[in-house]
Amino acid sequence: MAADTPRILELRRRVQSDPASIAFAQLGEELRRAGAYEAAVGVCRAGLARHPAYLSARVTLGRALVELEHLEDAQTELTIVVSSASDNLAAIRGLAEIHQRRGEMGEALGYYRRALELARHDPELEETVERMEKQVASPAPPEAPVSVEALFDFDRLVEQLGADAGPDAPSSGAGATGSRSNLDSTVLPREAPVATEPASDDAFSRLEAGLRQHQPRPLAPSAEEAAPAEAEAAALGALEDWLEALRSSPR
Repeated sequence: MAADTPRILELRRRVQSDPASIAFAQLGEELRRAGAYEAAVGVCRAGLARHPAYLSARVTLGRALVELEHLEDAQTELTIVVSSASDNLAAIRGLAEIHQRRGEMGEALGYYRRALELARHDPELEETVERMEKQVASPAPPEAPVSVEALFDFDRLVEQLGADAGPDAPSSGAGATGSRSNLDSTVLPREAPVATEPASDDAFSRLEAGLRQHQPRPLAPSAEEAAPAEAEAAALGALEDWLEALRSSPR
């Protein structure tokens, strides 16, 4: 077995000949390093029953329990160590690993930072802290939704309508034809209902009147017009809903 090294065999004989020997702590650590985690746990628990204040053996026990995924028991053992020796680097790193295995990155980062304060300029700890700081960084706030007003320059559209958007605008003739050339590339490709009420003097009423008067011609769309971008189509639909809300709101 990998655990049957000369050093382990020697320590095992010492502990067997004297069960009260503190050599159990060295034996437990050698077993843990050899990957014999179950054996390490058994040796450490037996020795700690006689020497409960032996912190190095408790650290070995906690680290072996981590490898066995007995995280609750491991945390209990390592917390006892840290409460008695706040600068025990091995116990602090063990607690950091426990939280990391649980996915508790904020708590893990706190312990890793604490370990780095004790072992400054440790390249492995520096890399771990830097990596985890990026993982637990607050996500960027979501972008605010773009309003219909931000997508369309209504003042410019009203200016394009000009006098045609007023209540006395002609429904045909040169003026209507000229305005239609501007509207065909701007307004919605769906027909707007014919105005049934007089328009007032505010800009939105003039805009509504102009859109009602200048219905797009039923021409076959070009290749570019037949495949508009999704964002533009959604924005145009939102514009029509907005105008519908204006029409239905109390005057």
